[in-house]
Amino acid sequence: MKTFLRIILALIVIGVVALAAIIFVPPSLTKPDDNLAADWEPAPGEGQYVTQMADCQACHTAEGGEPFAGGRAIESPMGTIWSSNITPDAETGIGGWTYDQFHAALVDGIAPGGVHLYPAMPYENYRHMKEEDIRAIWSYIHTDVAAVDNPVKETALDFPFNQRWGIRLWNWAALGKPGFRPDDAASESDQLDRGAYLVQALGHCAACHSPRNMIMAQDGTNADNPAFLTGGEIGGWTAPDLRTAASALQTWTDADLKDYLTTGRNAHSAVVGEMQLVVGESLQYMKDEDADAMVGYLRAISDVTPDPQPVPDERTTDRLDAADDPTTAKLKSAENLPDGELLYLNNCNACHMPDGRGAPGVFPALKGNSLVTAPTTKGLTEVILHGATLPSTAERPERLAMPAFGDRLSDADIATLATFLRSAWGNDAPAVSADDVKAVRQ
Repeated sequence: MKTFLRIILALIVIGVVALAAIIFVPPSLTKPDDNLAADWEPAPGEGQYVTQMADCQACHTAEGGEPFAGGRAIESPMGTIWSSNITPDAETGIGGWTYDQFHAALVDGIAPGGVHLYPAMPYENYRHMKEEDIRAIWSYIHTDVAAVDNPVKETALDFPFNQRWGIRLWNWAALGKPGFRPDDAASESDQLDRGAYLVQALGHCAACHSPRNMIMAQDGTNADNPAFLTGGEIGGWTAPDLRTAASALQTWTDADLKDYLTTGRNAHSAVVGEMQLVVGESLQYMKDEDADAMVGYLRAISDVTPDPQPVPDERTTDRLDAADDPTTAKLKSAENLPDGELLYLNNCNACHMPDGRGAPGVFPALKGNSLVTAPTTKGLTEVILHGATLPSTAERPERLAMPAFGDRLSDADIATLATFLRSAWGNDAPAVSADDVKAVRQ
């Protein structure tokens, strides 16, 4: 019995020592690449471009706030995380940081003082950035970004997620080696290698578009993992699959995909949710060759051969006259319609048309739309409740907006309408309940 108690006591002591080491021993940091000269500077404009491609402004700018001054609420399964001020302000921003501290934040998720950043900061992806790009962002922020005195709201998650030392354990389990290593698909050409780097590291697409594993880490950070970019979830919205046969991308031409990434719209669809920010603050500024590289890489990692669906060039009236699928025929007749169809005719039909195909480049199609048929219904419900606005881009400056219907339609009405959309024109997705809508409205 005494031996057993000694063993238990020894295990407790070992546990306490290990816990103390996890909490108090400074973490090991990835050293910056010393191949770059100390006085290295990015080419003119390169710092801004890299910062745009890394999409820093979208997360670090509050709605209506100063650029990069933080304060944007980022929803996570653990609670709300508030983005930090990354302007060069010495008191509330990163003006007092050294480059090594900035490097540690991007690559290891460690802020000055050994503070662990929550993985809402996508250091899981940024750790694969090239040294010159990290240096370019650092240079741009300290040279061209205005310092803003803006103390942001402190993130205060519930226990145990407020114990940041626990992130150290998560890092040990979740993080791969730093540095960019092309996957098999990217090794075929310099263009695909560039596309892979934009998708995997700078653009951190997997942070939203890859599923999460048991410990909430990204299930793969490159295409060697079959789950990479097969769909994820952010803030309750489904981030669609970009890779498999189920992806809407497989029905688009390369030009469609490029238009979507750089303008936020194409002949079939339009961006909503977080992608509005991604396009508005980042992807619209892509160099033409980088956009082609990203499209090429997304095609190269697909596990099917794309089957682009041509956009009919006939007049809309001719298109509607020719459409004879059951849903369209029923809507065109406008006779003996159930509640879902009536709600559609009264609220949606003028823009999205009886055949659910909208107007190319203006009103997105609802037929086969990944938002409409997503596994989670929050995105569709939010758009109906609160409306949506397309970002203004250099190529498509018009800021088209869908009106909000939350004041016009009840929870039951929106549930009925959404259920119709998810089953019309060949769509095949489960129904939406009034309680689902109520939860989003609240």
